[in-house]
Amino acid sequence: MHVQEVVRVPFTRRAWAEAAYCLAGLVPALAGGVALTVVLALGAGLTLSLVLAVVGVLLLLAGLRLARALGGVHRGLAARLLGERTDAPPPLPPGEGLVGRLDARLRDGTGWRAAGYVLAKLPVGALGAYAVLWWITGVVNLTAPLRWAVFGQRPEAGSSEGMPVLTPVPFGGLDADTFAGTWLAALIGVVTLLCAPWVTRLVVAGDRWLIRALLGPGRLADRVRDLEETRALAVDDSVALLRRVERDLHDGAQVRLVAVAMGLDMVRERLDDGRPLDVADVRRLVEGAHRNATEALTELRDLARGIHPPALDDGLADALATLAARSTVPVELAADVPVRPTPAIETIAYFCAAELLTNVIKHSGASRAVLGVTQRGDGLLRLQVTDDGRGGAVLGAGTGLSGLAQRVRTVDGRIDVRSPRGGPTTVTVELPPHA
Repeated sequence: MHVQEVVRVPFTRRAWAEAAYCLAGLVPALAGGVALTVVLALGAGLTLSLVLAVVGVLLLLAGLRLARALGGVHRGLAARLLGERTDAPPPLPPGEGLVGRLDARLRDGTGWRAAGYVLAKLPVGALGAYAVLWWITGVVNLTAPLRWAVFGQRPEAGSSEGMPVLTPVPFGGLDADTFAGTWLAALIGVVTLLCAPWVTRLVVAGDRWLIRALLGPGRLADRVRDLEETRALAVDDSVALLRRVERDLHDGAQVRLVAVAMGLDMVRERLDDGRPLDVADVRRLVEGAHRNATEALTELRDLARGIHPPALDDGLADALATLAARSTVPVELAADVPVRPTPAIETIAYFCAAELLTNVIKHSGASRAVLGVTQRGDGLLRLQVTDDGRGGAVLGAGTGLSGLAQRVRTVDGRIDVRSPRGGPTTVTVELPPHA
C-alpha cells in the first residue's frame, strides 16, 4: 500500500461512513442488547416455574419480537451508512390455532438469529465505541497547539501537571508542559487519525459478517430461493428450446417435405393421366423433389446438432478440439478431463466454450486465445477462456454472458468474468460433475 493512500484514507467517504455507523449504532446496540438480555433471561427463568410459565413464554415471544425490530434497525443503519443491503427476513410463520401460533413463534428461526445478532452486537458495539475513540483522541490531540496558543489551555505557573495528551490505549499517558510539547501531541494526533480508519474498518468488517450471517433470510431460505430461480430458468430454457425446435421444423424442414410431397404427387399425375410422357418435365419435378429432400435432411441435421452436438460423442476434449480448430482466431487448447462428466454437463460446457469463443471472435479484437478445461479431484469441471483483446466484457452487456450465467446456474455452476479495460479477458466457468 502506498504512503499516499494511507494518508488519504482518513479523508475518504468510506472511513467517515464507517465511523458514523459505529457511533450511530452505539445506543441501539447497548440499550437494545441489555433490554433483550433482561427479557430473554427473565422469560427463560420463568418458563421453568410451574406457576409463571405462561408469563415466561410471553416474555420469550416479546423478546423475539424485540429482536426482530432491533435487527431491522441495525439492518437499516448498515444499508444507509455502509451500503450493506441485506434482504429482509421472511415474516412470522402464521401457525394454526392458538397453540400452533405460539409454537410457530417460539420456533421462529429468524427471530432467534436476530436475537443472536443483538446479543453479539453488545461487545461489537463496545468495540465500535472504542474505534470512535481513536477519531476523537486524534482530533483533540491535533488541536493541542491551537488550544494552547489561542484558548489559553495551558498549565498554571508553578503547576507540576501539563496539558494532558490523550491516547486511545490504556497506557502511555503524556503531558505537554511547553508549547513545543503541544506539537508532539499534534504529531501523536496525526498518527492516531491515520490508524483510526483501520481500527474502525476491522470492527465494521466483523459487524458486516454478523449481519450477513444472522440478519438475512438464512442459508436455507437463500438456497430455496436460488433453487426456485434456477428451476424457473431451466423451465424457461426448455420452453424456449421447444419453441425454437417447433419453429425451425415448421418454417424449414416441414416446408421442404411438403414441397417433396407435392412434387411427387405431380410426378404421379403425369404418369397416370395417359398422355405421352414428357421425360424432361418429369425429370424437372423429380430433381426438385430431390433437392427439397436434401435440404430438409440438412436442416434436420443442423437442428439435431443444435440440441446435441455430434462432436460430443467422442468426449468433451475432442469436441473442444473441433471448436478450437474451426475458430478464426488462433486458439491454444489444454484439456485434462480424466473422468467424463454426465451428458448434460458436457453439453453445457461445450455450448459455453462455443459462446465464449464466438465472443472472442466478434467482440474482443484479440489476436489469440487460450481454451482450457480441467477437472478437480471431486469432479468439478473448470472451463476457462482467456484472450488478449481489448477487455471491458461484463455480465449483462449483450455479449451472451448473461445467457451463459443463466444456463450455468441451472446446474448449480458459477461463472466469473475478469476483463479490465485494455485486457486481458478471462472467463471461468465451473460446473459440477453431474446435474
